[in-house]
Amino acid sequence: MNNIRKNSKFFFAAIFSISHYFLVYLIFTMAPFCLLAQVPEVPPGKIEQQLEAVTEINNDNETEDDSFLQQLQQFLKDPVNLNTADATLLKELVILSPVQIQNFISYRNLFGKFISIYELQAVPGWDIRMIQRLRPYVTIAYSQSLTTSFRERMNGGINEILIRASQVLEKSKGYKMDAGSGNNFYPGSPQKLFVRYKYQFKNLLQFGVVGEKDAGEEFFKGSQKRGFDFYSVHLFARNIGIIKSLAVGDFSVNLGQGLTQWQNLAFKKGPDVTNIKRQLSVLRPYNSAGEINFHRGIGITLSKNNWETTVFASYKKVDANFVVDTLNNEDYISSLQTSGLHRTQSEVEDKGSQQQFAVGGNLSYSNSHLHVGINAIQYHFKFPVNKSAEPYNLYSLSGKNLGNYSIDYSYTYKNLHFFGEAAATNHFNKAFINGLIISLDAKIDMSLLYRNISQQYQSLYTNAFTENTYPTNEKGIYSGISIRPNDSWHIDAYVDFYKFPWLKYLVDAPSVGADYLAQATYRPNKQLEMYIRYKSEAKSKNFNPDILPLSFVINKPRKNVRLQVSYRINSAITLRNRVDIVWFDKNGRDAQNGFLSYADIIYKPMLKKYSANLRLQYFETGGYDSRMYAYENDVLYSYSIPVFYDKGFRYYVNFNYDINNKITIWLRWAQTVYKDKTAIGSGLDEIMGNKKSELKMQVLYLF
Repeated sequence: MNNIRKNSKFFFAAIFSISHYFLVYLIFTMAPFCLLAQVPEVPPGKIEQQLEAVTEINNDNETEDDSFLQQLQQFLKDPVNLNTADATLLKELVILSPVQIQNFISYRNLFGKFISIYELQAVPGWDIRMIQRLRPYVTIAYSQSLTTSFRERMNGGINEILIRASQVLEKSKGYKMDAGSGNNFYPGSPQKLFVRYKYQFKNLLQFGVVGEKDAGEEFFKGSQKRGFDFYSVHLFARNIGIIKSLAVGDFSVNLGQGLTQWQNLAFKKGPDVTNIKRQLSVLRPYNSAGEINFHRGIGITLSKNNWETTVFASYKKVDANFVVDTLNNEDYISSLQTSGLHRTQSEVEDKGSQQQFAVGGNLSYSNSHLHVGINAIQYHFKFPVNKSAEPYNLYSLSGKNLGNYSIDYSYTYKNLHFFGEAAATNHFNKAFINGLIISLDAKIDMSLLYRNISQQYQSLYTNAFTENTYPTNEKGIYSGISIRPNDSWHIDAYVDFYKFPWLKYLVDAPSVGADYLAQATYRPNKQLEMYIRYKSEAKSKNFNPDILPLSFVINKPRKNVRLQVSYRINSAITLRNRVDIVWFDKNGRDAQNGFLSYADIIYKPMLKKYSANLRLQYFETGGYDSRMYAYENDVLYSYSIPVFYDKGFRYYVNFNYDINNKITIWLRWAQTVYKDKTAIGSGLDEIMGNKKSELKMQVLYLF
């Protein structure tokens, strides 16, 4: 921490300069025009921290799947009626555990419909804090028709047009080069554009179209003469007789526990220690900006009594690195690309160079306590996949065909919920996940999860509860506990031990690791909430400072302490502060320290057309290994989780104004200023200087 002390003058100078900037800006800009933002609040409960954990596990790659935020927003507009909601709909809230859902349904079956929302306190396992998290998204209604006519669905919904534009204002190297410099440059404009039209009637009918252009991609010229680089169209309907779901166009598929298929956002290790089970509908509509995790074709789910079956077929072109093999006269794919970027000539050439056909389905039986499902998906590619001959690629996906098949199951007995999935590929390579969620007491919950996934097991578009980004080459056991000693305190902790039987990228030997987390949250009233967290992890990495022929593989410990306080001054203003400290390889040769602190002001007056939030943040780390993450509020249906390392400060301001009951606008300004840096980024994304600024604008039109 010596470096932090030495640079304290820089820190306080940054605080003063930015505070002065905010004061001037607020007085001369916000006061005359009242352009204050009704910025979406942080997701409920611990989801903010779960999203940070997902970004870290995915190697700093933020998901572009905003279906989760769309679903929450839809529930705000059309709350779930707890007197008619089934288990499938309750799972979509992503707040309730399987035991809580089962207890709720059993209570309703026994005592009948609810009279008041306060009656939920009598449901076993439903505490005050959880009910408060759930409250904005649910309602108690007595007379509500479960069937609707075609005319009602087509005429009773809401049309929504969303237009979003963002740009990094400083020009990177890729925009400063021209065609005369070669093929490696960005011919398109630096703006990122996103347009979405959607019609939605409750949770029963939805259709729309999406267009997206990334920064650097051409627009109505060159390689993108049709305008946007990515288009998506979808039609999705629910509850039409025995048809539970019907998807045409783009849709996502979620099967079992993520070993076979899981295309939507799913959480992994985090402070919500009982949120270890994957539970979503098999078919879901897709209308996000991501260009990878979805199917394009048709899917249908039929439901009768306790039986449910889903079948789907998909054909789409996917990005891949295409290699012309003149020696063997057989072209092949060396890797599948997942960035969705088509800026340079090589990226444009990779676009859609592989053709993928997929067919699959699910057959399941469920009653009040038992669920058993059979899942299958088969892929066929036009060109064989043949990855580089690195040792860690020995068991990677190869060939023209891939099949994944599994059985998933769950059983609830009183306050115990057991679940799992047993999967295999078409070459009989196996993978297993089994979990247990137990409510030991009204104030104590526990979770256990064991996974054993062969290094030969390969899958596409999957997201299981694993340490790896994808389920392969891993064995581990996880255990978590959640204790609520009283209404003010909530204590969560987990431990996870895992090993990788085969090599990994930058890990040239079988390796092991361990994670520990303990978090105590204190909330004595609705105004104050604070938590302190300690996290420790030890992961194996190559270590070869002397550049020997073979690298040693050693554990590199990383420890983190965090304190966050949120205080609601009144109904309109909330203050929030976080302090994060990281120690990486504390007693080793690669020792690094990291420090991050931010302060938020959230202004959201009741019954007003405007609100706003702003953040001032300082960070200082010894390098990338001591990097840190911080969730940032953004425009509606969006969020940002940047990675921070080196030294500097960052601030952002979000504004939004409801012009009328149909049109809403958002504005966002964010800037990161580094100390002692003359360049930011690398390659074509390198920016000369020490500042990186982003401006984002969004308009939402409802009719």
